[in-house]
Amino acid sequence: MDTLKFLIDFILHIDDHLGELMTTYGPWWMYAIIFLIIFIETGVVIMPFLPGDSLLFASGALWAATGNNIFLLVALCIIAGFLGDGCNYFIGKYFSDYLKSKEWFKKIVKDENIEEAEKFIAKHGGKSVFLARFFPIIRTIVPFTVGAGNMEYKRFIVFNLAGAITWCLTFLVAGYLFGNIPFVKDNFSLVVLGIIVVSLIPLIIGFAKSKLKK
Repeated sequence: MDTLKFLIDFILHIDDHLGELMTTYGPWWMYAIIFLIIFIETGVVIMPFLPGDSLLFASGALWAATGNNIFLLVALCIIAGFLGDGCNYFIGKYFSDYLKSKEWFKKIVKDENIEEAEKFIAKHGGKSVFLARFFPIIRTIVPFTVGAGNMEYKRFIVFNLAGAITWCLTFLVAGYLFGNIPFVKDNFSLVVLGIIVVSLIPLIIGFAKSKLKK
């Protein structure tokens, strides 16, 4: 419960926490911390709850406020996202049957999460790897699922790279340009919550439709 409270607080007040980390560790350690969070959120299938969109947005805002090298941050986040999805793909390819047989895995990655990812892939095909970047939770599960489904790696890597570039640029640049506008800065928690809610709307609609059909 304490971990959940900390995670919620970290996500909703991510600008404050990143600022504290920047003050404590300096910019170079911050590059490493942000790289690691993005990699784990996209690359470890049991970590879909880590912040992704909000972290990128807040990082862009922080880099704008401090005058640090935004181009290096963009490059590192793209690499982290690209490597993360690739790692997740190979976890799915070689370990999906083993993991799905474990009760601890089922408690973290619910069967319905896997089913939603499979429906998403069935609907969008290879594009699902690209599109999933913009949806929390499913972003972490789709590369695992397509790996388990033996999608050709050459095909996967194209959508993976395009998705990593587009996702990182979208939220980092948005944070860099708008994150320090007084209204946004004063209501940062609401902005982060709005980003999360908007990104979840298509998943909620899809889930509701599947329930209605049943």
